[in-house]
Amino acid sequence: MRIGIEGTHIFDARVDGAVPVLDRARELDLDGVFFKSVLDLSPTLDRAELEDVRAYADDLGMYLEVGVGLINPCALPEKPHIRALGEGDTRRAFERMIEASAWIGCTDLLAVTGQWKSGLPGRYAYDRFRTDVSWEDQLEMTRRFLVALAPALREHGCRISIETHEEISSFEVVRLVEGVGPDVTSATFDVGNLLVRGEHPVEAARRLAPYVRNAHVKDAVLLVRPHGLVRQLRPCGQGIVDWTELLGVLHAANPDLNLSIEDNQGYMDIECQDPSWRALHPDLTDAELDAVTALAELSERNIAAGVWPDPVAYDAHPWEEHKVVRLEESRDHLRKVIAGW
Repeated sequence: MRIGIEGTHIFDARVDGAVPVLDRARELDLDGVFFKSVLDLSPTLDRAELEDVRAYADDLGMYLEVGVGLINPCALPEKPHIRALGEGDTRRAFERMIEASAWIGCTDLLAVTGQWKSGLPGRYAYDRFRTDVSWEDQLEMTRRFLVALAPALREHGCRISIETHEEISSFEVVRLVEGVGPDVTSATFDVGNLLVRGEHPVEAARRLAPYVRNAHVKDAVLLVRPHGLVRQLRPCGQGIVDWTELLGVLHAANPDLNLSIEDNQGYMDIECQDPSWRALHPDLTDAELDAVTALAELSERNIAAGVWPDPVAYDAHPWEEHKVVRLEESRDHLRKVIAGW
């Protein structure tokens, strides 16, 4: 397993460019970069530009992974540049991104089923809780879109790697992969997002492990609140995740899995005490949710005892000044776990 970085949250390839992000990752003794969109390498999918980034990563001895972005047809109108890329044909835009990714040897392509909306209150920030179209209908339309992309994926030897994003559960990712076919779909494992769906990281890893081809890694503390729980991200090894057990599960299924560190500040609510929230998670057992609540209670005890920093004080560190320190702490902890096997 190699340790790298996700190319948006800590250093942003959309602003700085792909090569400078690779340089920063190399300076920090990381093994590669996972760009969320192949368009971060070349907004026009120019073959020469793509080949230059591929060659640069190869010269540095670094892994290169890319994505194709949002695959939920109900949310795609929020991405007009994708439709423009296909000259009015959204499917053609994805086929172009698939072909371009395969051209530079990237074959498991990150995709997400929604986007968090910072301007909306509570659960309505997640596409799962939209009131104009049900989540079940969104998943069905996503499945159909993946089926429509399957011929292009097979032609180019690629798979859409569905992320366990904030809006989707691991159970639903498994159903999409198995329903569309593991020859054209796979999973991107994001441990922090699974917590937002009330899932225990290790249990979710056991469900997903046969299909995981990419990974975003981060840690978190969980806080107990009247509405349920609150998640705050922390560097790997400084939160509730048992990395020895988690990585053991993922490694057993895919020993070559790259672990890309993703981090940011802020809180996410988990309104699991609300019956309407609970009703929209029919796969989640009470036992698993209780295990996640126990992790929150552990967080509260460790914070009260001074073992872990107070959440407000921790987030008071300016992000731009603290992000590299957090990244290095995650890198060092993950390598320590791997070295101990």
